[in-house]
Amino acid sequence: MRKLKFYFIGLVPGLIIVFFILNKKGARCTGYLPDSRVRAETLTKNFRYSPDFEDFMKKRGIDEKFLKDSILSAGKIDFDRSHAQKQPCPDYILQYPERNPRLEISFEKCKETATFLGVKKIR
Repeated sequence: MRKLKFYFIGLVPGLIIVFFILNKKGARCTGYLPDSRVRAETLTKNFRYSPDFEDFMKKRGIDEKFLKDSILSAGKIDFDRSHAQKQPCPDYILQYPERNPRLEISFEKCKETATFLGVKKIR
């Protein structure tokens, strides 16, 4: 029991110190999950839009900055309905927002571009 107490006396301050160091540097530990990787890779691509998706963006007043900063960042990839292993361009379904999704956005992520194909209202 005494060894366990010494272990926690060292562990807790160590975690706090590491947390503050990583927090100051702006490091995040969320980029290792498949969902985060797909969204991060998509953000590095050149965006292209299908005519239907362009109409949706114009009607809603959505620009590319909002698409990148809000929709892609706050959405969740539905891997059950996506084709992540499809070659040469896997296609994905993004549900936005992550909690209580209202939109489903389908897109293809190719080597150089991300093509947004369509959008469907859930509610």
